[in-house]
Amino acid sequence: MDEDEVIISFKHLSKVFTKDRKEIRALDDFNLDVRKGEFVCLLGPSGCGKTTVLRIIAGLESANGGEVSLHGKNVTSGGPDRGMVFQEFALFPWRTVRKNIEFGLEVKGVPESERSKTSSQLIELVGLKGFEDAHPKELSGGMKQRVGIARALANEPAVLLMDEPFGSLDAQTRNLMQKELLRIWSAMGKTILFVTHSVDEAVFLADRIVVMTARQAKLERSFL
Repeated sequence: MDEDEVIISFKHLSKVFTKDRKEIRALDDFNLDVRKGEFVCLLGPSGCGKTTVLRIIAGLESANGGEVSLHGKNVTSGGPDRGMVFQEFALFPWRTVRKNIEFGLEVKGVPESERSKTSSQLIELVGLKGFEDAHPKELSGGMKQRVGIARALANEPAVLLMDEPFGSLDAQTRNLMQKELLRIWSAMGKTILFVTHSVDEAVFLADRIVVMTARQAKLERSFL
């Protein structure tokens, strides 16, 4: 696949929410192309529509207008070709680290031996070796988010979607996780679309920063 190939494309995207019988336009004529292997940060103030963009490409929200495509095909629902990492850790408290990572593979009916091999490789990748049998309550915030990243990678998605994944972490842990994410990105070469409202985080992580305006959100400027 050509490195310049566009994987994600938003064209004239619009999204309107209704609250108390009033329409709130979250996105208006939003356009963006994301290419293979890019680490793109969506940067903007709270409430500007960053998360809405992410949820639409994830298939968790539908747009009111425009088009969104993945590998040239219109996005109408979720799928294993997109891995989502949320700000909240969203782990199953009754499942171990290994079993949380393997959840999506279980749903797909992947044999146990293959699930175990995949989870072991990802546990090594995200630096959780020795914690395979720990439950979420036994983990720090940074460790929980490592599990979330590994779980998202388990299905071998083409795109990793990250919605302020380090927002709830303390400053020191956040800095550590940013470095870890860059290491994982370098090792796996995934395309990443990352939402943040932190300028420092965007500058440190991304090879392209997309600045969004306040509502109604449009792409204001893109920086390499």
